[in-house]
Amino acid sequence: MQNAALMITAILSALLTQHIHIRFKQGPVRASAVVALFVAATLHFFPNLLSPFLTQHIPMVAIGGSFIGMATSDRLSTYLGTAFAGLVLGIIYLHTSTYFDGYGGALGTAACISVLVVMSIPYLTSKRKLTVGFLQLRRVLLKDKHKRRA
Repeated sequence: MQNAALMITAILSALLTQHIHIRFKQGPVRASAVVALFVAATLHFFPNLLSPFLTQHIPMVAIGGSFIGMATSDRLSTYLGTAFAGLVLGIIYLHTSTYFDGYGGALGTAACISVLVVMSIPYLTSKRKLTVGFLQLRRVLLKDKHKRRA
């Protein structure tokens, strides 16, 4: 039950951050900060609202989920993809959090891995994996090249 609560927290914080970021045009940092502040304030003012395990882990999972919501709409364009990335973050957090003890940036790394997993799904399901991959790489490189000239 507690693991499900952590996964739901990761999904909801990613979705809420993306919604604030894209729909309300608040920018990724401000959207992430709003979600993190809301979770921190809720648990600060109501410390006995949840079990000690959830009170300890929910802020970290929510902040990691908010990092996913900071991704641009070019990378995560749908709410379904963002929700799946949040689910992947929850799984990574539950199974690897002990390995990240003492390392800075663990939540950002886990969020990056989650976004990369979702971004790789079209390549894994395509019959022409290399062709599609090279086309996407060429588009990204040419698009960035055109942006630099403009």
